[in-house]
Amino acid sequence: MPYTAQQITEELAMSHLGLKNLESVYWNLPTPSLYEHAIRKCEGHLAHLGALVVRTGHFTGRAVKDKFIVDEPGSHDKVWWGEFNRAMPEDHFDALLERVRRYMDGKQVYVEDCLVGADSKYEKPVRVITQDAWHALFARTMFVRPVDLGRELVITEPDFTVIHVPHFHAMPSIDHTNSEAFVVLHLGRRIALIGGTAYAGEIKKSIHGCPVKESGGIKKGLNSQGIW
Repeated sequence: MPYTAQQITEELAMSHLGLKNLESVYWNLPTPSLYEHAIRKCEGHLAHLGALVVRTGHFTGRAVKDKFIVDEPGSHDKVWWGEFNRAMPEDHFDALLERVRRYMDGKQVYVEDCLVGADSKYEKPVRVITQDAWHALFARTMFVRPVDLGRELVITEPDFTVIHVPHFHAMPSIDHTNSEAFVVLHLGRRIALIGGTAYAGEIKKSIHGCPVKESGGIKKGLNSQGIW
């Protein structure tokens, strides 16, 4: 049976990241479906009045010592380097991303296409690719969905992509990370690579919380040019 136009679009949207052998891709599922997936996969359980309760495991907050920014020419002079914005060489990022790609072979993922910013003059499209249904639910709750603005959802190239693999644990001796957890931002490629921690706040802060230099002070988050 031939691929539909939608399936071809989705395949192209994933393959440019090197994610080519996924078992299933659940793209922008409705909220009730994400609830069902999360419960069926034992990711959480329903509390009184229908709230989904999950546990984030070892990390119950942000792993601030595990955050890196790839030191690459396009953003080197814009990043506010310091104790919590530590540099990672680009070749180390490439090696870590390749290990994540191999890890994701044969696995199912959830994809959410969202917007950052409710004002159409400044909004930026963001794509979150994650292993867990509840993290996809978090993303669509935290960010803005086009449908919430009365607009049709179109699968296009986002301004930023979050690849979230909470069940992949880094090996510091191989991956040059501080621990098994990592939050790595490549501003040139507009990719956030997160792993080793199920704390969902890392998804939010990877988009909203990277300080960059600007004349007169510090500015945080995606600006009108789509760069941090």
